[in-house]
Amino acid sequence: MNRVLLGLVGAVLFGVGVLVLAGGLNLYRHLGVSPPSRWPLTSPDQPVVSERSRMRWVAEDWWWPAVISGLSVLVAGTAWWLVAQLRRSGLSSIAVPTPGAGGLKLRVAARALEEVLESGTAVLPEVERAGVRLVRAPRHPRLRGAVRLTPGGDPAGLVAHFEDGPRADALASLGLPELPAELRVRVLQAAPVEHRHRRGRRRRKQHPRVV
Repeated sequence: MNRVLLGLVGAVLFGVGVLVLAGGLNLYRHLGVSPPSRWPLTSPDQPVVSERSRMRWVAEDWWWPAVISGLSVLVAGTAWWLVAQLRRSGLSSIAVPTPGAGGLKLRVAARALEEVLESGTAVLPEVERAGVRLVRAPRHPRLRGAVRLTPGGDPAGLVAHFEDGPRADALASLGLPELPAELRVRVLQAAPVEHRHRRGRRRRKQHPRVV
């Protein structure tokens, strides 16, 4: 959703900027093209905001406070959105309990844990692709995984394997009391029989066998 909104806002701003630039450079007359209907900025002599519009509310006491407040809210909201996009949702490391270590703190790289969980999940022959990330959560770090199964794969069996295998091993190895997980499973659909036959005939035509 964030990428879609950013793309839409960027496309709209880019289109408006191109139209304003075309009018400011007088490209409509030089190139012999017609501007969009009801578009006011068609020549360099036309300002972006007319003098009447600029001076309409200047004499009012509420005008400048409203303008400054509106622009401040816009800038603050844009800055917050930008920071939210740049902030990494994943964790770089995870703290491991070390009782009796005299205050020594031990941290394990998140990527190392993710690779172990991915390899443990991908041992099943029906797993085509597995990805696991360690993300932030209000109380405890969470695991967020996405697994793609081959046609005919068993999602329930995969979830049971993940719970009893990779996730249980991670809890036991790290000594963590809790490590919630969210696993999204996708099962690929098998290609139609006719399509597979046509593909097989195409391959035989492309690679003839010499007897």
